[in-house]
Amino acid sequence: MIATSQSLASAAGLRVLQGGGNAIDAAVTAAAVLAVVEPSMNGIGGDLLAIVYDAKTKKLYGLDSTGRSAYAATPEEFARRGLKTVPGNGPLSVDVPGVVEGWHQLLTRFGTISLAQALAPAIVHARDGFPVAELMANEWKDNEKLLARDPATAATFLPAGKPLALGDMFSNPRLARSLELVAKEGRDAFYKGALARAIVADLKARDGLLDMRDFAEHKADWVDPIGVNYRGYDVMEMPPSTQGFVALEMLNIMEGFDIKALGHNSADYLHVVTEAKRIAFADRGAYLADRDHMAADIMKTLLSKDYAATRRKQIDMSKAAASYAAGTAAGAGRTAPDFAGRDLGDTIYLTAADGNGNVVSFIQSLFSAFGAGFVAGETGITLHNRGSGFVLTPGHPNQIGPHKRPLHTLVPAMVMKDGKPWVAFGVMGGDNQAQAHAQVVANFVDFGMHVQEAGDAARMRHVGSRLALESGIGADVRRALEARGHTVSDGRGQMGGYQAIFIDPRTGVMLGGSDLRKDGLAIGW
Repeated sequence: MIATSQSLASAAGLRVLQGGGNAIDAAVTAAAVLAVVEPSMNGIGGDLLAIVYDAKTKKLYGLDSTGRSAYAATPEEFARRGLKTVPGNGPLSVDVPGVVEGWHQLLTRFGTISLAQALAPAIVHARDGFPVAELMANEWKDNEKLLARDPATAATFLPAGKPLALGDMFSNPRLARSLELVAKEGRDAFYKGALARAIVADLKARDGLLDMRDFAEHKADWVDPIGVNYRGYDVMEMPPSTQGFVALEMLNIMEGFDIKALGHNSADYLHVVTEAKRIAFADRGAYLADRDHMAADIMKTLLSKDYAATRRKQIDMSKAAASYAAGTAAGAGRTAPDFAGRDLGDTIYLTAADGNGNVVSFIQSLFSAFGAGFVAGETGITLHNRGSGFVLTPGHPNQIGPHKRPLHTLVPAMVMKDGKPWVAFGVMGGDNQAQAHAQVVANFVDFGMHVQEAGDAARMRHVGSRLALESGIGADVRRALEARGHTVSDGRGQMGGYQAIFIDPRTGVMLGGSDLRKDGLAIGW
């Protein structure tokens, strides 16, 4: 089974599974198609993270292929340019993209097909064209001014001088040639060869900081996923520099409440989730950074049940707190920006599982819509703006620095039961991801929802000072939340998109779910 946010990608992955490929083969193939057919969301100029359950070793493996900053990205350089914050887009927001290295690593370690085979369907779509789906058409229209600012970008994405509409055919022959080069020469084409040279030349022309050394030294890291036990289920996430611990901290706090008795999407339940999110995000703002720059024992503290019990006591069920501080003395006074305004859902998530028991939870992204806002020369490649995740605050662990990962939002997840995959899932959308994960886990564990229902159910998202609610949450609940001091707003279009595969522990039957908010498809055979 495979579930992705775009039906063409699901179809490509399914064909791989039908041809004897495994879940990892299908995931990389589908991801490459998504890099073509959802260009505002993701691409080979972005980053990638994955959690893999390998049936042979019966173990979980995490792949972090997020990029690092330029060696030249020093605090002094940003000060010299008179900057108070890292720009939200443009050349200074670009770190080394990790997607191509991530594909290479996944196929090398767990795949059965070559990178060239995996890229073949994506190359066809890029070269010959594909019909634009509904949400992608909306993204195109919403970002027309951004795309029109740069000649190479406009030539790529506004070929007739206007955004593509629903059902229009779009091709990206420049990207097709870039993908063909990667298929022929492998990952080195992107990090040491012609593509690296073209991207670096374009960035230098824009007064950017990345150079060939930065690209040549990029490598993905195999890491151990982190997890907590929530009512008998092991919820597994990726470690820093991404925000997986935020979902886990929320669940630890929520576990002390009788969530089922509160009632799904009741005012009490949504208040608990919101306040747990605000507590966990205070810790995120204080501590989350490149793991090599974080205190060695901070994750152990933040994920402990005792810590959650202490933090839980700070929640007043009658009113929203004015604010929450970081939970340990080491984080006093530290904050980091809320990225909700930059990334309301410009990410893709997919999951795949095969008949041998292999399961992959996979996410790749440009961060904001069309990433840094420009295409690198004649490559057809849109570069991500993950560097905007850094802060310029002196002494903060997430302060900009040479060859360093920024705070990241991408979080693939997997829920284990008795040591085996139970649900592989993810929810797109920047800051939304961790808080949506906590809600989805509660939907499965506390409310007993099936895999489609768990994603379709109305969600909340705390955005800055606002509590965004979907229309499925009624007026009486909204009034009750406002009475507790929450500023309620319309959550339409802000909840990202969910994909999931549930594996029945008794029969082994797979059930797939694909979010009604997206253009996706869950399909098996």
